[in-house]
Amino acid sequence: MTKTNHKKRLETADIQRLMVALPHRYPFLLVDRIIDIDGDETATGIKNVTASEPHFAGHFPDKPIMPGVLIIEAMAQTAGAISLFQRGVDQPGIVYFMTIDNAKFRKPVIPGDRLLLHVKKLKQRRGISRYACVAEVDGLRVAEAEVKAMIGVDDSEA
Repeated sequence: MTKTNHKKRLETADIQRLMVALPHRYPFLLVDRIIDIDGDETATGIKNVTASEPHFAGHFPDKPIMPGVLIIEAMAQTAGAISLFQRGVDQPGIVYFMTIDNAKFRKPVIPGDRLLLHVKKLKQRRGISRYACVAEVDGLRVAEAEVKAMIGVDDSEA
């Protein structure tokens, strides 16, 4: 008897697919691509940090650093997108951010960095999902948090 190795093929979402799922647009769409998508269980978002982003003009002009709240938002957008993909969206959906817990910032993120946003679903109940999130640059952890979000319902559907 021979063994067969059944390796699951992970999905990828480019910017066009992200813009179908998420309502965010420049300058607030903070994910450029999502790779290694395993349903709504795990994924890795990619944010290419560039000097031309508007927040760097004031944070800080002589030493630009990506604000921590935007790193958290990028994590949440990654988690929200895979939740919406799982539902099979064909138009932008709304995911409401509910909580941020255990947020830690370990190293500044600067223009030129490639931010990897690892998300892993911890729990889901009645349309509310909780994700553990880790942000890395060059293999080093720069931030982490747990986020909880709920997929919104369009009032016209109710």
